[in-house]
Amino acid sequence: MIKNIFFSLILLSLASCGIYSFTGGNTGNAKTIQVDFFPNTAPIVEPGLGQDFTLALQDLFIRQTNLDMVKTGGDLQYEGEIVEYRITPMSATADQKAAQNRLTIGVNVRFYNNLIPEDNFEKRFSFYYDYPGTSQLIGSTQEEAYEVIFERITQDIYNASLAKW
Repeated sequence: MIKNIFFSLILLSLASCGIYSFTGGNTGNAKTIQVDFFPNTAPIVEPGLGQDFTLALQDLFIRQTNLDMVKTGGDLQYEGEIVEYRITPMSATADQKAAQNRLTIGVNVRFYNNLIPEDNFEKRFSFYYDYPGTSQLIGSTQEEAYEVIFERITQDIYNASLAKW
């Protein structure tokens, strides 16, 4: 009996707060989402980075919302550019060689909620990946770095725009 009352209260509270996905995002009355291409305008241009990031962001919204992806006229719209791609040594060995390097990627995002304009924002998101100084940032090391960085940045964008974190 107590379980049924508790369960009913939870359902009632969720129903009264708007339309939420199970991942915590509030899509409101939005039905469509538009994610424009994010070009790489950073001083170091890595080929394919803009396309890889754009696809990662689109994939996150496809997985975590029930919104339809459109090319134009989306209720929710994301645009921006990659503004930072930087590799820096983090620690040195005794013979002054890099023991560890850090790749940092920064993305400037403009979010437009065409149904609730007061939710619009422009914000910068960034994250990093540390890798051994003996490795080059190619192949599987680069793929893992992008996966870790993109996962964090795309989730931060989602949280800022839909979860309001």
